[in-house]
Amino acid sequence: MTTKPDRVVLIGVAGDSGCGKSTFLRRLEDLFGEQFITVICLDDYHSLDRYQRKETGITALDPRANNFDLMYEQIKTLKGGQSIDKPIYNHETGLIDPPERIDPNHVIVIEGLHPLHDERVRGLIDFSVYLDISDEVKIAWKIQRDMAERGHTYEDVLASINARRPDFEAYIDPQKQHADVVIQILPTQLLKEEKPGSILRVRLIQKDGVPDFAPVYLFDEGSTINWVPCGRKLTCSYPGIRMAYGPDDYYGNAVSVLEVDGQFEKLDEVIYIEGHLSNTSTKFEGEMTELLLKHRDYPGSNNGSGLFQVIAGLKMRATYEKLTATKTSETVGV
Repeated sequence: MTTKPDRVVLIGVAGDSGCGKSTFLRRLEDLFGEQFITVICLDDYHSLDRYQRKETGITALDPRANNFDLMYEQIKTLKGGQSIDKPIYNHETGLIDPPERIDPNHVIVIEGLHPLHDERVRGLIDFSVYLDISDEVKIAWKIQRDMAERGHTYEDVLASINARRPDFEAYIDPQKQHADVVIQILPTQLLKEEKPGSILRVRLIQKDGVPDFAPVYLFDEGSTINWVPCGRKLTCSYPGIRMAYGPDDYYGNAVSVLEVDGQFEKLDEVIYIEGHLSNTSTKFEGEMTELLLKHRDYPGSNNGSGLFQVIAGLKMRATYEKLTATKTSETVGV
């Protein structure tokens, strides 16, 4: 554990299971350092264990299966610089284990199905990201994982997705309207016949007007840009790469959207794209590319999902630095 922080910065990472949260959290740990960051999985606030959910027919996605009062009180306590005794949901047994002691840290990440569901918890969060995977890609990924690793049939996988859908649409999906940044993963538009899930079109939806957050832009802030960055400076195999940027409206909020469709052939050449992006919050030229290269084995490193996870992480670091600088100034009476 590092020294006790003057200010705890709270980050929310929301999304359905299997949408890339664990990869994103690893990227955040790389950026902040493992000792500097504490991750809390909100599954620990399940009020019903696996067997109670089965008896009642209430899924883990349903707010009734979760204790939001305890979640709010404990996260508020942590953010106030005090330790908590947090419950543990045991994924192996499906039961709720005795609590563990969690001390405040410089950065606390709350991740899971519901970080942005409860208005009180939402009010505590300093920066939030929602990982939004389209149905086509989600099904392709889940089929690939569950059939290959868990021996499930195609019909089983589809049935489990369809069973979750009503609760997902009612309780998880609406949270994206509250996020500062949404990373949206869609099938490519570069190929008509492409099987969903391999080549991706990824959009970084950045809310305008958020304190301590300057959205990343391509070429000219506020303009609408379409760019094909292929040729001598970027190795592109068929079907190539297309980027786009421009203002939009998202759930009634003004947003700036940056988009990458296609995949990078050579990760070190991403520095060429990085050179055309502004407001990236990097500390030196090529830092974004270096962070991608550092873990080229992470899923999504060769497409927009990895790039935008890195950008979101850099934005979280910038927010952290602004908030803690303000706190330091207040402390010394500036």
